[in-house]
Amino acid sequence: MSEQQDKHQQRQQKVKQKVDEKIAAAQQEQGILQVITGNGKGKSTSGFGTVARCVGHGMNAAVVQFIKGTWDCGERNLLEKVGVPFAVMKTGFTWETQNRETDTAAAQATWQQAKQWLQDESIDLVLLDEITYMLSYDYLDLEEVITALQQRPKMQSVIVTGRGAHRRLTELADTVSEVRNVKHAFEAGIKAQKGFDY
Repeated sequence: MSEQQDKHQQRQQKVKQKVDEKIAAAQQEQGILQVITGNGKGKSTSGFGTVARCVGHGMNAAVVQFIKGTWDCGERNLLEKVGVPFAVMKTGFTWETQNRETDTAAAQATWQQAKQWLQDESIDLVLLDEITYMLSYDYLDLEEVITALQQRPKMQSVIVTGRGAHRRLTELADTVSEVRNVKHAFEAGIKAQKGFDY
Protein backbone atom coordinates (compact mmCIF):
# COMPACT_ATOMS: atom_id res chain seq x y z
CA MET A 1 0.00 0.00 0.00
CA SER A 2 1.38 3.44 -0.91
CA GLU A 3 1.98 6.11 1.72
CA GLN A 4 -0.71 8.29 0.12
CA GLN A 5 -3.24 5.45 0.24
CA ASP A 6 -2.29 4.67 3.83
CA LYS A 7 -2.86 8.30 4.91
CA HIS A 8 -6.16 8.38 3.06
CA GLN A 9 -7.31 5.19 4.76
CA GLN A 10 -6.35 6.54 8.20
CA ARG A 11 -8.30 9.76 7.57
CA GLN A 12 -11.35 7.87 6.37
CA GLN A 13 -11.17 5.52 9.36
CA LYS A 14 -11.33 8.55 11.69
CA VAL A 15 -14.34 9.89 9.77
CA LYS A 16 -16.04 6.48 9.96
CA GLN A 17 -15.42 6.26 13.68
CA LYS A 18 -17.06 9.67 14.28
CA VAL A 19 -20.04 8.78 12.09
CA ASP A 20 -20.45 5.42 13.83
CA GLU A 21 -20.39 7.17 17.23
CA LYS A 22 -23.14 9.57 16.14
CA ILE A 23 -25.26 6.70 14.80
CA ALA A 24 -24.81 4.78 18.05
CA ALA A 25 -25.83 7.86 20.09
CA ALA A 26 -28.96 8.62 18.00
CA GLN A 27 -31.36 6.02 19.38
CA GLN A 28 -34.47 8.10 20.08
CA GLU A 29 -37.37 7.27 17.76
CA GLN A 30 -39.88 10.02 17.00
CA GLY A 31 -41.33 12.01 14.15
CA ILE A 32 -39.23 14.95 13.02
CA LEU A 33 -40.33 18.57 12.64
CA GLN A 34 -38.34 20.22 9.87
CA VAL A 35 -38.48 23.88 8.89
CA ILE A 36 -37.19 24.85 5.44
CA THR A 37 -36.98 28.62 5.21
CA GLY A 38 -34.92 31.40 3.63
CA ASN A 39 -35.14 33.56 0.52
CA GLY A 40 -33.74 31.02 -1.93
CA LYS A 41 -35.56 28.83 -4.44
CA GLY A 42 -36.27 25.19 -3.61
CA LYS A 43 -38.02 25.09 -0.23
CA SER A 44 -41.26 23.53 -1.48
CA THR A 45 -39.33 21.33 -3.90
CA SER A 46 -37.28 19.97 -1.00
CA GLY A 47 -40.45 19.28 0.97
CA PHE A 48 -42.00 17.45 -1.99
CA GLY A 49 -38.85 15.40 -2.38
CA THR A 50 -39.31 14.11 1.15
CA VAL A 51 -42.99 13.39 0.47
CA ALA A 52 -41.91 11.32 -2.57
CA ARG A 53 -39.36 9.50 -0.42
CA CYS A 54 -42.00 8.73 2.22
CA VAL A 55 -44.49 7.39 -0.34
CA GLY A 56 -41.72 5.44 -2.05
CA HIS A 57 -41.27 3.51 1.20
CA GLY A 58 -44.98 2.61 1.23
CA MET A 59 -45.78 5.16 3.92
CA ASN A 60 -48.58 7.74 4.04
CA ALA A 61 -48.16 11.45 3.42
CA ALA A 62 -50.50 14.44 3.11
CA VAL A 63 -49.83 17.87 1.62
CA VAL A 64 -51.30 21.25 2.55
CA GLN A 65 -50.57 24.10 0.11
CA PHE A 66 -51.25 27.53 1.56
CA ILE A 67 -50.13 29.83 -1.25
CA LYS A 68 -50.38 27.92 -4.49
CA GLY A 69 -53.58 28.48 -6.41
CA THR A 70 -55.52 26.16 -8.65
CA TRP A 71 -52.99 26.28 -11.48
CA ASP A 72 -51.11 23.23 -12.67
CA CYS A 73 -48.71 21.77 -10.10
CA GLY A 74 -46.42 18.97 -11.30
CA GLU A 75 -45.90 17.53 -7.82
CA ARG A 76 -49.64 17.44 -7.15
CA ASN A 77 -50.29 15.85 -10.57
CA LEU A 78 -47.88 13.03 -9.71
CA LEU A 79 -48.52 12.50 -6.00
CA GLU A 80 -52.32 12.47 -6.19
CA LYS A 81 -52.01 9.53 -8.62
CA VAL A 82 -50.34 7.50 -5.86
CA GLY A 83 -52.92 8.43 -3.25
CA VAL A 84 -51.41 11.46 -1.52
CA PRO A 85 -54.25 13.76 -0.39
CA PHE A 86 -53.90 17.50 -0.95
CA ALA A 87 -55.59 20.46 0.70
CA VAL A 88 -55.04 23.57 -1.41
CA MET A 89 -55.94 27.09 -0.30
CA LYS A 90 -56.80 27.92 -3.94
CA THR A 91 -56.79 31.70 -3.56
CA GLY A 92 -53.29 32.01 -5.00
CA PHE A 93 -50.79 34.67 -4.04
CA THR A 94 -52.02 37.21 -1.52
CA TRP A 95 -50.66 40.09 -3.61
CA GLU A 96 -53.03 39.01 -6.37
CA THR A 97 -56.18 38.64 -4.26
CA GLN A 98 -55.51 41.75 -2.15
CA ASN A 99 -58.45 40.81 0.06
CA ARG A 100 -57.49 40.11 3.66
CA GLU A 101 -60.94 38.87 4.66
CA THR A 102 -61.26 36.21 1.94
CA ASP A 103 -57.59 35.20 2.28
CA THR A 104 -58.00 34.74 6.04
CA ALA A 105 -61.15 32.67 5.56
CA ALA A 106 -59.42 30.50 2.94
CA ALA A 107 -56.37 30.02 5.18
CA GLN A 108 -58.59 29.06 8.12
CA ALA A 109 -60.54 26.53 6.04
CA THR A 110 -57.33 24.97 4.74
CA TRP A 111 -55.89 24.89 8.27
CA GLN A 112 -58.90 22.91 9.50
CA GLN A 113 -57.95 20.09 7.11
CA ALA A 114 -54.30 20.38 8.16
CA LYS A 115 -55.30 20.02 11.82
CA GLN A 116 -57.19 16.81 11.05
CA TRP A 117 -54.12 15.33 9.39
CA LEU A 118 -51.92 16.48 12.28
CA GLN A 119 -54.07 14.30 14.57
CA ASP A 120 -54.13 11.24 12.30
CA GLU A 121 -51.71 8.50 13.41
CA SER A 122 -52.02 6.78 10.02
CA ILE A 123 -50.28 9.72 8.30
CA ASP A 124 -46.51 9.45 8.57
CA LEU A 125 -45.65 12.83 7.04
CA VAL A 126 -47.49 16.13 6.64
CA LEU A 127 -46.10 18.88 4.39
CA LEU A 128 -47.33 22.35 5.42
CA ASP A 129 -46.18 24.13 2.29
CA GLU A 130 -45.72 27.90 2.72
CA ILE A 131 -47.57 28.09 6.02
CA THR A 132 -45.01 30.63 7.24
CA TYR A 133 -46.77 33.35 5.23
CA MET A 134 -50.08 32.57 6.92
CA LEU A 135 -48.42 33.26 10.27
CA SER A 136 -46.60 36.39 9.06
CA TYR A 137 -49.88 37.85 7.77
CA ASP A 138 -51.80 36.76 10.91
CA TYR A 139 -54.21 34.64 8.87
CA LEU A 140 -53.54 31.80 11.32
CA ASP A 141 -52.92 31.94 15.05
CA LEU A 142 -49.31 31.10 15.90
CA GLU A 143 -50.19 29.52 19.25
CA GLU A 144 -52.77 27.25 17.62
CA VAL A 145 -50.26 26.09 15.01
CA ILE A 146 -47.54 25.49 17.63
CA THR A 147 -49.98 23.50 19.80
CA ALA A 148 -51.08 21.35 16.85
CA LEU A 149 -47.45 20.60 16.01
CA GLN A 150 -46.62 19.74 19.61
CA GLN A 151 -49.65 17.49 20.04
CA ARG A 152 -49.32 15.54 16.77
CA PRO A 153 -48.79 11.75 16.93
CA LYS A 154 -45.33 10.84 18.27
CA MET A 155 -44.10 9.19 15.07
CA GLN A 156 -45.57 11.73 12.63
CA SER A 157 -43.09 13.97 10.84
CA VAL A 158 -43.96 17.45 9.60
CA ILE A 159 -42.23 19.74 7.11
CA VAL A 160 -42.92 23.48 7.27
CA THR A 161 -41.81 25.59 4.31
CA GLY A 162 -41.77 29.28 3.48
CA ARG A 163 -39.78 32.45 3.91
CA GLY A 164 -39.41 34.22 7.21
CA ALA A 165 -40.22 31.28 9.49
CA HIS A 166 -41.29 32.55 12.91
CA ARG A 167 -38.65 32.15 15.63
CA ARG A 168 -41.04 29.95 17.64
CA LEU A 169 -41.19 27.50 14.72
CA THR A 170 -37.43 27.31 14.31
CA GLU A 171 -36.97 26.86 18.07
CA LEU A 172 -39.53 24.02 18.12
CA ALA A 173 -38.10 22.29 15.03
CA ASP A 174 -35.73 19.34 15.18
CA THR A 175 -34.14 20.27 11.85
CA VAL A 176 -33.94 23.74 10.29
CA SER A 177 -32.59 24.40 6.81
CA GLU A 178 -32.16 27.88 5.36
CA VAL A 179 -32.12 28.19 1.58
CA ARG A 180 -30.02 31.18 0.56
CA ASN A 181 -30.62 33.06 -2.67
CA VAL A 182 -27.43 33.50 -4.69
CA LYS A 183 -28.92 33.94 -8.14
CA HIS A 184 -32.38 33.40 -9.65
CA ALA A 185 -33.32 33.15 -13.33
CA PHE A 186 -36.55 35.13 -12.78
CA GLU A 187 -34.54 38.17 -11.65
CA ALA A 188 -32.77 38.05 -15.01
CA GLY A 189 -36.11 38.10 -16.83
CA ILE A 190 -36.36 34.37 -17.54
CA LYS A 191 -39.94 33.12 -17.45
CA ALA A 192 -40.88 30.35 -14.98
CA GLN A 193 -40.58 27.01 -16.77
CA LYS A 194 -43.12 24.19 -16.58
CA GLY A 195 -41.51 21.04 -15.26
CA PHE A 196 -38.72 23.01 -13.63
CA ASP A 197 -40.26 25.89 -11.66
CA TYR A 198 -43.75 24.43 -11.27
